[in-house]
Amino acid sequence: MFGDKRNLISVIRNIYFSWSRSFQIFLFILIGVLFGLAFITVRVSRAFSYLSDSPETCMNCHVMTDAYASWQRGSHGRAAVCNDCHVPHSNLVSKYFFKGMDGTKHSYVFTFRKEPQVLELSYTARFVVQSNCIRCHTEQLAMVRLAGTSERTCWDCHGNIHGHVHSLSASPEMLRNRLPNAGLNLFQKGVSK
Repeated sequence: MFGDKRNLISVIRNIYFSWSRSFQIFLFILIGVLFGLAFITVRVSRAFSYLSDSPETCMNCHVMTDAYASWQRGSHGRAAVCNDCHVPHSNLVSKYFFKGMDGTKHSYVFTFRKEPQVLELSYTARFVVQSNCIRCHTEQLAMVRLAGTSERTCWDCHGNIHGHVHSLSASPEMLRNRLPNAGLNLFQKGVSK
């Protein structure tokens, strides 16, 4: 077992020392730049905040300000956080798998500016939100005929959870909370630490 590791290290060393000195320097600079970019990306995107259940995490993306503001002012703002409705609760693996998949999709959409003017739940998110509505409101649903069917979703009748849906360009500025500081003040002139 240890011989295999020594052989692998020996092979990597031989390959590395077979390269010219200028290529070795270039390789170290490239690796440093990639680590630096990864660090900045993790810092600016607040990547570790996505492991929490904090509603402020949803504010990391500017297009969620209306949803955050309406949640904060609505009845769910006093009883639930975003993840209570928007991620599965069957087990931790499904919760973080869904958060990872959804987060990857969101990162792509918002990085490349492909967000729609009116935000809607994705196909898979619709099932998650519907099952969480039923999970939390089971007692209220006991007498409702549609509770066990897929004919309609809860928000077909109760569409006021996040208030009236606005397009991104038509949402009222006065409802928007101030975006959190990205923590990059050191790049601004005249701002002390």
